[in-house]
Amino acid sequence: MLKDISLARLVGVCCAAVAMMHCGGSGSPTVPTTTSAAVSGITLNATSVAAGSSGQGTVSLTAAASAGGASISLSSSNPAAATVQTPVTIQAGSSSVTFTVAAVAAGTATITASLNGSSSQSPMLTVTARPVALSSISLSASSVVGGDSVIGTVTLTAAAPAGGAVVSLSGGDPVTVPESVIVPAGSASATFTISTRSVGGRITGTVSGFYGGASASAVLSVTRPTVATASFGVAGATETDTCTLANNGDTLNCTFNGSTSTAPGTIIAWDWSYSVATTFAQTTSGPVLTMPSVNCSLLPSPPLPAGVSWFPMIVTLKVHDDLGNVSAEMTNRGARLLPLGLCGF
Repeated sequence: MLKDISLARLVGVCCAAVAMMHCGGSGSPTVPTTTSAAVSGITLNATSVAAGSSGQGTVSLTAAASAGGASISLSSSNPAAATVQTPVTIQAGSSSVTFTVAAVAAGTATITASLNGSSSQSPMLTVTARPVALSSISLSASSVVGGDSVIGTVTLTAAAPAGGAVVSLSGGDPVTVPESVIVPAGSASATFTISTRSVGGRITGTVSGFYGGASASAVLSVTRPTVATASFGVAGATETDTCTLANNGDTLNCTFNGSTSTAPGTIIAWDWSYSVATTFAQTTSGPVLTMPSVNCSLLPSPPLPAGVSWFPMIVTLKVHDDLGNVSAEMTNRGARLLPLGLCGF
């Protein structure tokens, strides 16, 4: 009898201590049931972003994710404006996770998060047009002989706005660039000329630009010439490539300028020739020949043909440097000579 009472007391203590157990029975323990978490909300760190950039969002649950985590499905109402990577995972024991929103183009979109049949929508996200800025500067050639020029191109991230985009430019010696170049409205690029000076070796110059808060640059290598090259222009008193007779027909009122000629060494002689009916020649120790000497024998016998007021004139140049290099002869056949009533005309 005493043994039975002790056993009953022991069972009672067991039932009090382990309330979850079926006392005196043969059933298994009762396991608590966990309700699956649901999406409680989705927020954005910014409701307005520029196209080409990104923002962040946060998905929150009503409870911590259970073992194995929770896989959240994300979607955008307007993928043309903004996109999201899906799914994202909330780690076990955590109740939120951040994700990235990629702004694609101007427009609006909302982001929806879904889990276990529950969902939540973010505030409206506005994607603004990408700010127009300088994207790059490119060159028509990466290397050039000093004294020659190359073409530079500025390119924007998008078409220039109304009124165009003024891109500021700068160049380091031995290159020279204009202060700025205008990209026309609706266009994304524009070109400009880069000038260089003669150098005694290889020198690099940097061409830089700035617009819309962004800068870009390109490097141009300027080299010493390997061959002698003659180059010149003819400038008249009022017109290019035009000479007139002066001083009773003894000089030409114009200037020949060969300063753009190049050579491996120092140019020491410029050989000029100029002809209409006959040829005159003159050598200078400098690149400029002003008021070339002639006489009336330069011209054919008068009069001028009916309806004609000038003669075509051929001008040539050959240069010599101190290393013995001689250039090929450069010829300008586009010059003209006006007698202006001298030499019988």
